[in-house]
Amino acid sequence: MTEDTAATTAYGPVPGQRDPAAADRDSAQDHVTVCMPAEGAYLSVLRTATAGLAARLDFTLDEIEDLRIAVDEACAMLLAQAIPGTNLECAFDLGAEEMTITVSVTAAEPRTPARDTFAWTVLSALAGTVDSRLGADDQVSIVLRKRRENVNSGTPGTAGHHGTRSG
Repeated sequence: MTEDTAATTAYGPVPGQRDPAAADRDSAQDHVTVCMPAEGAYLSVLRTATAGLAARLDFTLDEIEDLRIAVDEACAMLLAQAIPGTNLECAFDLGAEEMTITVSVTAAEPRTPARDTFAWTVLSALAGTVDSRLGADDQVSIVLRKRRENVNSGTPGTAGHHGTRSG
């Protein structure tokens, strides 16, 4: 190992060179999957996971609450057709400015939820973009995609207007 390499590894990039680790962080998308019995008693675990992951992405408290309710509603829609004794799976894809949540169950007679219902309208209002799909092995999924509304443009002091001092 040369001194240059050691300095790069121990102290960050050499001045004037692009830091590959920073590029990976900027483009990386974390993926978290929670798998649990397809029973309503476990939904509090998903609500808590949703809130924690949304907070990690700096969603506002209102956006976090909307996502918690949307995940709960999506699960309720899917649990109605889940085969007893099977699992509910919830996959969270965390991007820099948005979260995609895919809730899936195995159904005896898989069908996508009706889009002309009040529940679907509420889901769409809470999550932003909502879709459903049928997958292999009788899987039914609802996909929620929520972008942060107030993405900070990098200007100091614009995040949430907290701590603003007057004159």
